[in-house]
Amino acid sequence: MAAASFDVVGIGNAIVDVLAQTNDDFLAMHELVKGAMTLIDEARGEMLYGAMGPGIEISGGSAGNTMAGIAALGGKGAFIGKVRDDQLGKIFRHDIRAAGVAFETTPATDGPTTGRCLVLVTPDAQRTMNTFLGAAVELTPDDLDEEAIRSAQVTYMEGYLWDPPAAKEAFLAAAKIAHGAGRKVSLSLSDPFCVARHHASFLELVSGHVDVLFANEMEICGLYQTKSFEGAVEQVRGHCEIAVLTRGEKGAVVLAGGETHVIEAEPAPDIVDTTGAGDLYAAGFLAGLTRDRPLYECGRMGAIAAAEVISHIGARPETDLAALVRQRLHKA
Repeated sequence: MAAASFDVVGIGNAIVDVLAQTNDDFLAMHELVKGAMTLIDEARGEMLYGAMGPGIEISGGSAGNTMAGIAALGGKGAFIGKVRDDQLGKIFRHDIRAAGVAFETTPATDGPTTGRCLVLVTPDAQRTMNTFLGAAVELTPDDLDEEAIRSAQVTYMEGYLWDPPAAKEAFLAAAKIAHGAGRKVSLSLSDPFCVARHHASFLELVSGHVDVLFANEMEICGLYQTKSFEGAVEQVRGHCEIAVLTRGEKGAVVLAGGETHVIEAEPAPDIVDTTGAGDLYAAGFLAGLTRDRPLYECGRMGAIAAAEVISHIGARPETDLAALVRQRLHKA
């Protein structure tokens, strides 16, 4: 097998996060449900974007966050996702490349505008999110960079891609390309509601196409339709090569064949915002896996990365993550 050009290629929804401080009056005026994530249409997205105060605009999306984490840990990563040739599309492209991630997907010249998640932060640190997926759901098999997928150790995909039919086709095509080149395929289940919507096809996907699965406790229990985490653990074992099951403050369980590794949560002095915790856990784990680290150490790297990202607002690391991981692993 040829040497890998990339450690990980991520495929997901290309979304720009727009974060702005606001107050409860603004939420009430625009009939926004505080603390919730609501899917909105383009017209409402444009209206809210225009009404928001000064904001920070940063490339986001679940797999995009993971790829930025891989780069922050010194890994070589690429991202495949669809934006439009508009202002936010240019912001996404510049920002993810500035984070050290290769991004070459051709922007759309017509159709919906670039996806955005409008994040309104109130003084009580609550985040109210309004998401317009836009061009992100227009991803098709034609957008895949086959050479990048063939030359990556791992192709990592987010479960949110399973909603639009063309993106689902892209997902399966990417898995076929990766496996054809002798590479690994990884999936994050993304969201319990996503699992519920696609229960039967996700089960088939995990058993037939996925080597490394990431899921939190609610997602894995939803996949196997059990209230027992232990029951879900026994069912997922053997369905894929490695299962990484995160449990928040209870840490994580990593399964591989007959092995079981229990990884404690990394202490976080202040939990400010849990957005991106799962994305960065996956980044830490995959960064370790692609360097042939032992599975327990991969889990520790995930825990350290997740603890850093929940200590501040936003789903991107704000410290030197590679140095932090070296320091914490050495201490252990």
